[in-house]
Amino acid sequence: MISSVAVIGLISEALLEAIGLIARPETLMWIVVGICLGIVVGALPGLGPPLGMAILLPLTLPLSGTDAIIFLVSIYSGSMYGGSIAAILVNVPGTPASAATTFDGYPLSKSGRAMDALTMSASASAFAGLFTVVLLILLSPVLIGVVLSFGSPEYFLVAILGLSMITIVSQGSIVKGFAAGAFGLLLTTIGIAPMTPELRYTFGQTALYDGLSFIAVMLGLFAIAEMLNLAAKPGGITDTEFELSGNMFSGVRSTLSRPVLVFKSGFLGMAIGAIPGSGAAVSNFVAYAEAIRSSATPELFGEGNAEGVIAAEASNNGTVGGSLIPTLSFGIPGSGSTAVLLGGLLMHGLRPGPDLFSSQLAITYSIFLALLIGNLLILGLGVVFVVRLSYITRVDTNVIIPIIVVFSVVGGLAVRNNWADVATLLVLGVIGYYMYKHDYSIIALVLGVVLGPIAEENFHRSLALSDGSFLIFVTRPISILLVVLTLAVLLGPLVKAYRTSGSSA
Repeated sequence: MISSVAVIGLISEALLEAIGLIARPETLMWIVVGICLGIVVGALPGLGPPLGMAILLPLTLPLSGTDAIIFLVSIYSGSMYGGSIAAILVNVPGTPASAATTFDGYPLSKSGRAMDALTMSASASAFAGLFTVVLLILLSPVLIGVVLSFGSPEYFLVAILGLSMITIVSQGSIVKGFAAGAFGLLLTTIGIAPMTPELRYTFGQTALYDGLSFIAVMLGLFAIAEMLNLAAKPGGITDTEFELSGNMFSGVRSTLSRPVLVFKSGFLGMAIGAIPGSGAAVSNFVAYAEAIRSSATPELFGEGNAEGVIAAEASNNGTVGGSLIPTLSFGIPGSGSTAVLLGGLLMHGLRPGPDLFSSQLAITYSIFLALLIGNLLILGLGVVFVVRLSYITRVDTNVIIPIIVVFSVVGGLAVRNNWADVATLLVLGVIGYYMYKHDYSIIALVLGVVLGPIAEENFHRSLALSDGSFLIFVTRPISILLVVLTLAVLLGPLVKAYRTSGSSA
């Protein structure tokens, strides 16, 4: 464990270097482009941040690792606000993270206050995002100490803990969740084994020696599968007619007059986002429910209450900062967006874990600072272009689908110039489509694909360190804590089912 003085010195030096990185014109440009694209992708119901990030991921190859990750994080952040546009204007959330926004955002729109609601959403998203990023930077010394204390046994146990989260992320049949996760793990066994020169399931094809491309898997599951879904929907993504009226500044004033609600909802979003398997789809409902509980006028919720829009939108942007904690620290993606972000990290040679909190700490801080700037941009763009935002939701699917399919195929091929990657994304696109259709968890499959290699590599390395003794996984307090947490996550649904059956008997 490194001393507090050393940690403070490390942070100061990294922060200064991060400011230098973020101040470069090209980096600032990628933040602006990422936020704008994120707003567009988030505002189109049926698309969402995972798809937008996945199809643009291969295009980041010419960029430096820092610029590429900042670009992807900016898309993620922008889409959290973008999702509220369709939720407020046409009662269809652009992303699951804006589902609770429809409860009061759409009634406000129907009562002639659409512009109020949109600027309320922009300002709440921006202020909560700023608050959580500052909090994240302040908490980073604690995070650094924890991450740097981890070794191979702990990383293996963290990967197993992440896989056990399938019981949470499945949100339906746990059996289907485990089946999807196991399929993801099987996909990672293709190619040369990570610790031994052994070929697995290559069938004599040299194109499969390096295994399946993580990027191709993401493009198939998020882009191709989603386009197959959209292909069944004729005309525009949203065909509802609406009138944009109201006052843009009264929305900002409404947010500024409720600072406690903004910061509380942002903090709830950050805390929930830090739990793998939760994310903005959960946090916006929790923050909305808490706003009702603590409100002096709970009966007005659902009728166009400003507090409902502010709470939901503050929480989903707060989630972005929180979700970076497990992704950057332990390589556990809690959502589709962070799974694609993790793919971007690996593609650019950045491994989550100790390096990002020691020798590459400046990159981590530059990501936080990019979020800070991105939230200011959301506020500016959301207020200045509020009148134009409605056009985004009227794009025709006949235009979107061919563009995304071509981008996905070309992007999948461009990463390694390997025909197997094109086959992977097309096959997994069809599989993903049927998984959506039959309610199988895509996130469970992604967890298997992401965490499989981490678990296998650290398992073999730990046994090599202990001369084959499995006791290495339960010798340190932190290892025992991870084992207990894994058992709690795995047994939790069984205990809950037992209690439910006991109380109903």
